[in-house]
Amino acid sequence: MKSTEKIRVSRPQFKNIFVRLRQSSFVKNVLIVMSGSAMAQLLGLALYPIISRLFSPSDFGVAGSFNSIATIIVAGVTLQYTQAIMLPKEKEDALNLFLVSCLCTVAVGSLFLIFCMLAPAFLNNLMKTEGVWALALLVVATFVAGVNQSVGAWCVRAKAFKDVAASQVIRSVGERGTQIGFGYLKAGAAGLIVSRVLATICASLNLVRVLLPDLWAFRRSIRWERMKQLAKDYRDFPMYSASQSITNALSGGLPVLLLVYYYGVTVGGAYAFAGRMLWAPMSLVIGALRPVLFQKAAEVQNQGNSLASLYLMITAGLFALAFFPSIILFIWSPQIFSWVFGAQWHTAGEYAGISILWIMFVFCNLPAVLFAKIIRIQRTVFFYDLFLLAARVSALVLGGLYLSALQTIWLFSLVGAAMNLFLILMVGYAVMEKEGHSSFERIRNSLMGG
Repeated sequence: MKSTEKIRVSRPQFKNIFVRLRQSSFVKNVLIVMSGSAMAQLLGLALYPIISRLFSPSDFGVAGSFNSIATIIVAGVTLQYTQAIMLPKEKEDALNLFLVSCLCTVAVGSLFLIFCMLAPAFLNNLMKTEGVWALALLVVATFVAGVNQSVGAWCVRAKAFKDVAASQVIRSVGERGTQIGFGYLKAGAAGLIVSRVLATICASLNLVRVLLPDLWAFRRSIRWERMKQLAKDYRDFPMYSASQSITNALSGGLPVLLLVYYYGVTVGGAYAFAGRMLWAPMSLVIGALRPVLFQKAAEVQNQGNSLASLYLMITAGLFALAFFPSIILFIWSPQIFSWVFGAQWHTAGEYAGISILWIMFVFCNLPAVLFAKIIRIQRTVFFYDLFLLAARVSALVLGGLYLSALQTIWLFSLVGAAMNLFLILMVGYAVMEKEGHSSFERIRNSLMGG
């Protein structure tokens, strides 16, 4: 009899949960952005069997090296003031922070241009390129990415999620379409690189349309003194968030660079291709959830509500979403890659099956990364990222010296999985500790509808 009563009680509670989810503006915004991401990723995946037959693993090795260096530079191009745009309550302050991020882009991009002029041989050697074309594209990619980050952050602040979704479609269609064109022209690695830069420019132009009316309406609130004060108030973002992003970019970019160094451009290209194929479907969820979750979490904190239940719910949901696809890829990815992309990508499938172990945990650590910024524990996460970088570089260097390429990727993947699980637990504990013991009761009540 008691068990029957529990069932009768629980059904309305679960019904309330689904009703709240259906009516939630947060869920609606995630679905809006996800629809754009889904279309972008599906179009991209549909075209990759063609692209994979137009370019060689060596082409992807050079493009992967370029993307690794660009990602590292771009990670700090705005000094992460774009993340701070979400936080001020007043729109005027957010607009001044937007301009701070743009000025940082100009400053960092100019410094990188000088570095390219002073050390062209060093960068060309890293990318396995010749001449100035790749260096010029690196500088252009830096400026364009900085503008894209700044304008994208403003669109999220303005809740223009449909425009964010549209820009994702424009980027994907533009990049894949031009890659196919360059592939038929036998443009090689240069075609892959140029396609990515052009697609980012097109996506940014779409987002600028959202910014311009607000920029014009609040133009009188733009003041140099206010910009300096806000830059000082949010200095923990360049001090810790920017450093953290650069450290993460190094962790993400070094595998391709070091695999190319130790095992050649073909191995590096196979690994880069495997990583791109794994992130294509996973970024569907991450790309949609990141801006909406960050905006929602900032709003929850500004209203004085609990972050702990939101953290637990999103993290657990991501684990549930990633588990079964990860098992399938771990077992059958070599066969899947050979059948879909061609026999030359069988090795990339082997690398993908191993890499899914740590990529699954990276996929699930999105709430940890965002909530660490919200509760302002960037300093702690920065030191974690330094340790993570040291551990990953050690795995790659030791593997490069003493192990085969396959064994090195195994070691690298296991280290990444363990470290990212630790991050999820560490930030979760910090969120609950910040709110006190009552957060556990709030979580229970939230989940049960009470």
